[in-house]
Amino acid sequence: MGLFDKFFGKKNPPAAAPAKAAAPAPPSDPAKDPNMIKVFDSFGRELFISREEWVKSMLLPNIQKAWDDPEKLAGFIIGGFEDGFISELIESAERLAAIDPNHERGAVLLAIALLKSKRLDESERVLQAHIAKHGATGVVLTNLAKVHAERNEHPLAMQTLWKALELDPNQDNALGWYEVEHREKQGEASGIEALKRIAALPGSWRAQLWLARAALQRRSLDEALLLYQESLANAPRPVPVDMLTQMSGDLGQQGHLPELVNLTAPHFQAEIHGLQVGNNLIKGLLDLGQMDDARSIMDQLYAQKRPDWKEHLSFWDTELAKTRLATQPETVAEKLEVTLLTVDGPVWLKAESPAAELYPVKDAGGPSICFLCGSVEHAAPAERIEHQLTDAAGRLSRALPLFFAEQTYWRTDARVGTLIPWVVSPTNGFIVGGRAWSDEQAAGMARQGNEPNDYAVTANLKVQAEPWRLELRLLRTIDGACLGTLDRDFSMASPEAVIPELMDDIFALLQAETGAEVLPPPAAYDVPGGQSFSYYLLRLEQLLATRCSGMDGVQPGFLSGEREIIEGNIHLCLAHPNSQSVRILLAQTLLAMKKIRPDVVAEFRDKVELLQRQHPLPGAAQGVIDRLINECMSA
Repeated sequence: MGLFDKFFGKKNPPAAAPAKAAAPAPPSDPAKDPNMIKVFDSFGRELFISREEWVKSMLLPNIQKAWDDPEKLAGFIIGGFEDGFISELIESAERLAAIDPNHERGAVLLAIALLKSKRLDESERVLQAHIAKHGATGVVLTNLAKVHAERNEHPLAMQTLWKALELDPNQDNALGWYEVEHREKQGEASGIEALKRIAALPGSWRAQLWLARAALQRRSLDEALLLYQESLANAPRPVPVDMLTQMSGDLGQQGHLPELVNLTAPHFQAEIHGLQVGNNLIKGLLDLGQMDDARSIMDQLYAQKRPDWKEHLSFWDTELAKTRLATQPETVAEKLEVTLLTVDGPVWLKAESPAAELYPVKDAGGPSICFLCGSVEHAAPAERIEHQLTDAAGRLSRALPLFFAEQTYWRTDARVGTLIPWVVSPTNGFIVGGRAWSDEQAAGMARQGNEPNDYAVTANLKVQAEPWRLELRLLRTIDGACLGTLDRDFSMASPEAVIPELMDDIFALLQAETGAEVLPPPAAYDVPGGQSFSYYLLRLEQLLATRCSGMDGVQPGFLSGEREIIEGNIHLCLAHPNSQSVRILLAQTLLAMKKIRPDVVAEFRDKVELLQRQHPLPGAAQGVIDRLINECMSA
């Protein structure tokens, strides 16, 4: 499926035949198990529970709480219908029909439950009783037509269906049913004529959408645009979701992107039209190169705080970053201006931060050691300098030195830093070399600055094939001599199996060759283990990237996935609720993010405050983190 199919909402004709049922998914994959329902907790984490458990522990208790609230009760019933629960909701639908001041809604939902339960006579009685008391409406008559159709009373069903359309020509199900009846029996032309009959009814706007689609398929854009204008003029306000979805989708499918944006954007409201319309607008804007407008739509959708939209919006974050990158001028090696960024100690613990109060003062009387980032050997090395999005290997080329540096900082008496090669112009970015730094290069970089390092450790990744290989070289910077090497193979998917244990060998090498004294780490410092380790490495690198994004002169759009960065840190804190180090990492990330995207930080206020309430840290750490969080969330 192409992007236009996926995001411009390619839609089958009304009431198209259902696709063949997919083969049962393996029960080990809850996302594809038809007996499982996806839910989200208060922190937006994805969970799966069985349909039976969902009904027992969530749907029915919620319905009981809403037993006397028609609006909430109707919402739960409609949601339950959409999830395929019918018989379980008949009693609730009966209750709604008895108390709902929206008499049509109460009657129709009960009639639907009875119809789908094959209780046709009861369903008809409910609808006829409503007609006798309140009069006929389009929706009521359409559902009555469905009852007749279930009894194979075809002429009566069609007669009732047309009456329904005369009362309300914009019912999606009724319109689709009427069109299909004519098209399948007499051909495409008959289907078009059926739509024209509906379009001639007073107040019609939906039939015009389908006629516009047919016009687009005939390459008659002007005719389609007139039909869209007529449809928009007759449609209620706010414009219905499915109307904007279909109009923008059809225009996108046919490549009419300016028309898509011009007709759709003025009516778009994120809280109403959501991801369905937002997807099409974002896609159209990106393809037109209108990146700021695309970002605005994305921000509006993110602000709705819908965890079920996260995957789609993360995709658009990446697409926006790719589009920005594609518009950057080609880098010329002769014009490249580079520098070295320096991180002293752990990336998440600045010396001036209040969090430093939580750790003992370090006795840094030992040697000065730096860890150098940024070399990855790929299977197909680039022939020239390229400006490209970072990938897993590029991130790891920075994350590992940051991790080695913080470990060495806490577990030795050495003065420790991390060096990050950085492009200053023509555009900003991290440098990732396609081959290992030479000993001479690395030693030279390590001796730059006011306080030259005594020793440097280079970390070169070889990612031509799995397993990946990490090669470390310890250099004496005064003469560039290599004092020792270490190497390890590891799986990209599970670095926790190798990297933490490698630290013991690094310490042994440092102690033997530099005289650094190995010390026990402070009690307040810990590193997440198991599968969380790889996420910890990722969050270290993301904190670095977030801080770099806030430096003077860095171009907008350098950082992408801002919300995933914050949410990922929160989830890491939830997985390790007693970890002081991880909580400080979150707070520092929020502070760095506030400098560039205060609007994004504000979106996470409730989740961060809930984390602090539900999982308080012991002792003074809770107060320190609260202070940092308050600073993050202040105006």
